[in-house]
Amino acid sequence: MAEREFEKICVLGLGYIGLPTALVLAGRGYKIVGVDINENVVNLLKEGKVHIVEPDLEALMKSALKRKKLMVKNKVEPADIFFICVPTPVNEEHAPGLKHVFEATESIAPYLRKGNLVILESTSPVNTSKKVAEMLEERTGLTRGKEFYLAYCPERVLPGAILKEIIENDRVIGGINKESAQKANKLYSSFVNGRIYLTDAVTAEMAKLVENTYRDINIAFANQLSIMCAELNISVWNLIKIANRHPRVNIHKPGPGVGG
Repeated sequence: MAEREFEKICVLGLGYIGLPTALVLAGRGYKIVGVDINENVVNLLKEGKVHIVEPDLEALMKSALKRKKLMVKNKVEPADIFFICVPTPVNEEHAPGLKHVFEATESIAPYLRKGNLVILESTSPVNTSKKVAEMLEERTGLTRGKEFYLAYCPERVLPGAILKEIIENDRVIGGINKESAQKANKLYSSFVNGRIYLTDAVTAEMAKLVENTYRDINIAFANQLSIMCAELNISVWNLIKIANRHPRVNIHKPGPGVGG
């Protein structure tokens, strides 16, 4: 078996994306350090328990701890790869909150070494990857794209099927340069069965926003149809079934809404 370029991975943010990603990577034999600033989460995970509802997650957690492939901590430590999987909630001005991303970046800086790869998975505005790379370059003196590498690799998973979709879904990898994308591809190729598309970071960031927007608009449209049909006293389910018989129409089913 060929020697891996990367062995130790530090995952920052152990939520719905970070924790399943950490456990999938641990299952592939990587040495994982999972980092979260929430002490309650850290203590719970150390006991082999999980704080999110996802099928098979707790069993994987217990297995990773038993095999000593995962350590859970509240601080970053040196690694070959740093995964940023922190939340980016919308703030009061309806703008994306990047506070956690930049805090995670600051926490990585003291441990960044030549040859390291930084991967951002958090949903982010265009050019966030560039800002993260500039921050790391400024704080470390290392040249981005040459002495350290950075790629934006947005998640594409559905809660309830995260562990399956992390492995099976197609992925897009956007590097701040070609070398960064290629470095990230080596890692993702080790656990992703879907097709992997390499591009630049800006395109990958825009793709994630387009994907989310497409979903949001179609969910909103289906729910608006439900409201209109209630006023017209007709079945929205029958209406959508009939409309979807058109070869180029695929209306979603009404539901609780985005994130519901």
